[in-house]
Amino acid sequence: MGKKYVDALKKIDKTKQYDMAEAIEKALEIATAKFDETLELHVKLGVDSRHADQQVRGVVVLPNGTGKTVRVLVIAKGAKADEATAAGADFVGAEEYIEKIQKENWFGFDVLITTPDMMGLVGRMGKLLGPKGLMPNPKSGTVTMDVAKAISDVKAGKVEYRVDKQSICHVIFGKKSFGKEKLLENVTTVMDAIIKAKPAAAKGTYLKSVAIATTMGPGIKVNYRAN
Repeated sequence: MGKKYVDALKKIDKTKQYDMAEAIEKALEIATAKFDETLELHVKLGVDSRHADQQVRGVVVLPNGTGKTVRVLVIAKGAKADEATAAGADFVGAEEYIEKIQKENWFGFDVLITTPDMMGLVGRMGKLLGPKGLMPNPKSGTVTMDVAKAISDVKAGKVEYRVDKQSICHVIFGKKSFGKEKLLENVTTVMDAIIKAKPAAAKGTYLKSVAIATTMGPGIKVNYRAN
């Protein structure tokens, strides 16, 4: 562990669960990197992610955006390709981009949006896109006929939350430069969405643990029930 990380650890009471506002204040205090650090939310859920009826997945548009410039690739043809270009997509095309990804291992984009009719071709890249979290999905709004809205949402700060194999959701919710109030508004929006997404099949305590962290900083435990 580096000296800055060790110094940051000293400023956190690891035995305490902070309320969210206090946790954000603490995170901003220890975010001393020379770049604008990203803040991340980590939520351990009381679900068994191996079961389809206990999956937790969805999208939410952060009221203050993510602070990131998102590069969007749209796989579409005809009028939908024109619509994507007009809506501000960074890359628009069909077979040529599929070939570029497959043959050149090109991943110069952050989000891939496609129309339902193109999923047959896009689906063939599952082994390339899946591990990178780039596979389009109707549930995340990235397989749609309304490509203009999908692009607008992504550019405005749409983030996806989904449980991993350890039943944890990892979601970014802004940059250090946002300040406490905007970060609190963003993270509350994400937490509300995750809570509303509780599966009917989930039993017992749903929110097992909540923590936030900056890019370079240690995790800070949150007692979300205090909010």
